[in-house]
Amino acid sequence: MERGDRFAPRFDAAGLMPAVVQDAATGQVLMLAYMNAEAVRRTLATGEAHYFSRSRNALWRKGERSGHVQKLVAMRTDCDQDTVLLTVEQTGPGACHVGYRSCFYRRLAGDPQAPGLVTEGAPAYDPDRIYAKEAP
Repeated sequence: MERGDRFAPRFDAAGLMPAVVQDAATGQVLMLAYMNAEAVRRTLATGEAHYFSRSRNALWRKGERSGHVQKLVAMRTDCDQDTVLLTVEQTGPGACHVGYRSCFYRRLAGDPQAPGLVTEGAPAYDPDRIYAKEAP
């Protein structure tokens, strides 16, 4: 167990660590993303959340396309320093790229052997309008 006062993040073999993102005002978990060393550095330097996209293999700033920026309130690490928790002020209506406030808008329900998904709440915005500006 790590008890020291030096931040020494432990990235996985791909150079990444999970980042749980929580709304500072409500405590709601907004999303899970991944950070590499550069994303951590830029987040701390700019006060805006930066992540690493595994699918695009690229660094990105939350809100660079949608305008839904995450302003850093605090960054915490777990005892092993292999995960971070970002507490943020979420600007715009949501953090989820499919239109919900949180990426965790569905819960498992029904048969424990083959649960279904139940959507809770309504979309906070229309992602087709937000991301349409990306089209050529």
